[in-house]
Amino acid sequence: MVDVILGLQWGDEGKGKIVDFFAKDYDVVARFQGGPNAGHTLYVKDKKVVLHQIPSGVFHAGITNLIGNGVVLDPVTLKKECDIVTSFGVDLKKNLFIAERTHLILPTHRALDKAAELSKGNEKIGSTLKGIGPTYMDKTGRNGLRVGDLLDKDFKNLYKNLKAKHQQLLDNYNFEEDISVWEEEFFTTIEYLKELNIVNGEYFINSKIKAGKRILAEGAQGTMLDIDFGTFPFVTSSNTTTAGVCSGLGIAPQLIRDVIGITKAYCTRVGSGPFPTELEGATGEELRKLGNEFGATTGRPRRCGWIDLVALNFACMINGVTKIVMTKADVLDTFKELQVCTEYEINGIRTKEIPFQMERTRPVPQYKSFAGWSSPSSEVNSFSNLPDTMKEYINFINQYLGVQVHFISNGPGRDQIIEVK
Repeated sequence: MVDVILGLQWGDEGKGKIVDFFAKDYDVVARFQGGPNAGHTLYVKDKKVVLHQIPSGVFHAGITNLIGNGVVLDPVTLKKECDIVTSFGVDLKKNLFIAERTHLILPTHRALDKAAELSKGNEKIGSTLKGIGPTYMDKTGRNGLRVGDLLDKDFKNLYKNLKAKHQQLLDNYNFEEDISVWEEEFFTTIEYLKELNIVNGEYFINSKIKAGKRILAEGAQGTMLDIDFGTFPFVTSSNTTTAGVCSGLGIAPQLIRDVIGITKAYCTRVGSGPFPTELEGATGEELRKLGNEFGATTGRPRRCGWIDLVALNFACMINGVTKIVMTKADVLDTFKELQVCTEYEINGIRTKEIPFQMERTRPVPQYKSFAGWSSPSSEVNSFSNLPDTMKEYINFINQYLGVQVHFISNGPGRDQIIEVK
């Protein structure tokens, strides 16, 4: 059986901690999409660790971790990450596996990403400049190089041929930055990558399923950044939804059991693009300060706003969410009044549906007000002991979505998770 954990907003929902919390109940944790633009934050032995490509189950003894073919992999970032993980005594030769069909992020992909973003001027989409978009473009354009290609004795020529194609595009952008240092680092780290466990990912994971192993598929980014269903064009380049599990790991749809969706108790977004419930004044700044809302990968300040149930309902629908985990509930502890977006108004018409083009239609959020709880929920360890106003807030969300909040994260600690019974 396969369970899925993914984000229901614009990413940064706290997936790393939640995967780490659930991992003990599984035999395999597998990343199915995204690249090093994702940052999953864990606390290991009271030390903060941000994983960008390695699955978040890596610190649990006896758990197998797979980087699936739906991921785009930067060998340089991976090596740095591996060094951090091994410093905690983890033997990656035993518990980290990489699908051979996983596409590689090349130095020229990073250059193309930077050149393209610079060319957009004020219309930047907020790329992390990690080379993710150009790598996925090569994947769909059937030009890309994959992890399995590293084992080909002619790999350097394969690289040179693709670099020549990229150089033509870079010339069109008048991009003249020297990337030789990036290339030197790349070719050094791919030697390390070749020493790791490179496997035929789809056979590998299906053999685990047939053997009765429990699989947890770990998503990156969030539903509203999905290439098909997100706020296009301000999206990532992969399918961040449940559908991406099948193509990103090579498993059949009927093998998926629970879909565990993660949402913050409020809402955030990094980078450009529409964000209907964004708070640009003092309240938004207070959310950012209390929630320490800065990107795990980029360090950029996150835009903050009230929870958006129109978007959340959409995310639950297209993912088939069966359980919800609400994170950062404690961030709202000091607010006297909370707002919940229940509808959009577009051109004078109210709707509970996500519009085709949110950037142009500019939906105006319609809110329902709730009293705050003004007490430290981070000190509570059971649902029954939560403030009544907090339970009222959560119960309204349950009723609106038709999906229950099963867990509430009320602090950064591993033990600060309340199960709703």
